[in-house]
Amino acid sequence: MLRVIAVDDEPLALGQLEKYISKVPFLSLSAACSSAFEARKVLEDNEVDAMFLDINMPDLSGMDLVKTLKRPPLVVFTTAYSEYAIEGFKVDAVDYLLKPFTLSEFITSAEKLRTRFEMIQAAGTILSAKPASASQTSDSNPLTSTATTKSASEDFVFFKADYKIIKVEISDIVYVEGMSEYLKIYVAGEQMPKVVLMSFSKLLEKLPASRFVRVHRSYVINLAKVSEVSSGMILMSTGKRIPIGDSYRSTLMNML
Repeated sequence: MLRVIAVDDEPLALGQLEKYISKVPFLSLSAACSSAFEARKVLEDNEVDAMFLDINMPDLSGMDLVKTLKRPPLVVFTTAYSEYAIEGFKVDAVDYLLKPFTLSEFITSAEKLRTRFEMIQAAGTILSAKPASASQTSDSNPLTSTATTKSASEDFVFFKADYKIIKVEISDIVYVEGMSEYLKIYVAGEQMPKVVLMSFSKLLEKLPASRFVRVHRSYVINLAKVSEVSSGMILMSTGKRIPIGDSYRSTLMNML
């Protein structure tokens, strides 16, 4: 059972959230709050697993509330403004419900909440079975921390993409392309890349350094997927040609 709170400054919208929550068997409503400040007080005094949170509220927005919390619960944002979607992704929201939403859409978001919660619990179980290290005892979400992805297994990693967490087999990653604030992860056997909001430095923390190397300011490659290296260019197993940046050349050559 997920302990949740509903937060919205509009009485009708808050009432709808309460009604929808009551219809989902694995959700238990801990509190219905009409402001972000009220929600913050509830979070301070109670154990809460998740919240359905309106963004556009007076004084303190839902987005700002999440940013002020040291260890926020899982969040599903509810708003009438689609332009907040990217910002919601940046604060690790599980989902984004665009008002007005139906019960069916709400249930879909609730299922995403349950899936994320179960994955976090599973990751925490893995970590608790191992000796704790400094990196494993941080306040970060255990599912998205570097410690979890590396200590649990060197065979796969978890990434946040499209308001969900996806599991990717490390051996299947061919290369990664940087696109401003996003990364495109190209996986063997899949035509479309997986788009994630992450920096190259964070990505490399998740991947084994003996198998992955940055060869250009815009590319990280899997050495096992290299077919040929010649004249400033790398030919990958998929046929993709990737340029070698001058500042990355010596590191690459030392690993070949």
